[in-house]
Amino acid sequence: MSQVVAERTGPRKGAGPLQYIRGNKSGKGTFKSLLPLLPFLAFIAYFLVFPLTFIVRDAFLSNDGHFTWLNFEECFKGVYGHSFYVSIRLSFISALIGAVAGSLIASAIVKTGSRTRKAVAATSSVLANTGGVPLAFMFLAGFGAEGLVTKTLKALGWNLYGGSFTLFSETGIILVYCFFQIPLMVLIFSPALENVKPEWREANDSLGGTRISYFTRIAVPLLFPAFLSTSLLLFANSFSAYATARAMTAGTLPLMPLLIGNLVDGNVLANQEHLGHAMAVSMIGVSIIVMGIYLLVLKFSRVKS
Repeated sequence: MSQVVAERTGPRKGAGPLQYIRGNKSGKGTFKSLLPLLPFLAFIAYFLVFPLTFIVRDAFLSNDGHFTWLNFEECFKGVYGHSFYVSIRLSFISALIGAVAGSLIASAIVKTGSRTRKAVAATSSVLANTGGVPLAFMFLAGFGAEGLVTKTLKALGWNLYGGSFTLFSETGIILVYCFFQIPLMVLIFSPALENVKPEWREANDSLGGTRISYFTRIAVPLLFPAFLSTSLLLFANSFSAYATARAMTAGTLPLMPLLIGNLVDGNVLANQEHLGHAMAVSMIGVSIIVMGIYLLVLKFSRVKS
């Protein structure tokens, strides 16, 4: 009797979510399974695929509508090439600071209770998605020339603006970017730290290992792929940021997203109608390279594990 029940209620060959994708030989099951995805696919096509297609097409067109490479040559000359360098440098520094500071904070948080970890995760998710005009206003109110934090530090004997620091410079933008880079690192890197088992530390101690040997032979090899991949995400996040830098600098800092925004808004020089599209494609190329390295690191870590 139990065998009959098991045959009737047990898993059948091909059962599960995949059977809706496979469908029958006529393909009706596959079509029906794709029906709920049509609104999402239409949304992606209208707001991502179509604009990207037109941007790539226009990047290779001259003002007369002929194919040309001159737009990409201009991307790496003069102020445009300098903006490319400044954007990469700013993104690298902010990603490095966010990765190091966020990993240290995450390593301290994973040692606390579950309630504390949940509270920190919720707070980090909110801070990591804070940007644009609200973030700029918050830093102006706190770290501006007449901000609350600036006045407090000045009363304690430290004039924040006594030297060359200004909130509207590259250093100030890095400071603002770290506000959402560090919480993002805490949010993404914490699960990797939680997967480090205490038994591995105990095994290291029982075999006569030291803290240095545990750190160099166990912790670093296990956590470095996650650290590197998360750092690449932070780089891509800051490299493509636009609203915060726009609100903070009003376009005075030469950054690729800001220059692209100026070109798209209509501030186009003579014979450079499609230069903004070429710069956008160049940024997409950098993002593809970064995400490709990110996927390779993930693949390497999975194979190694």
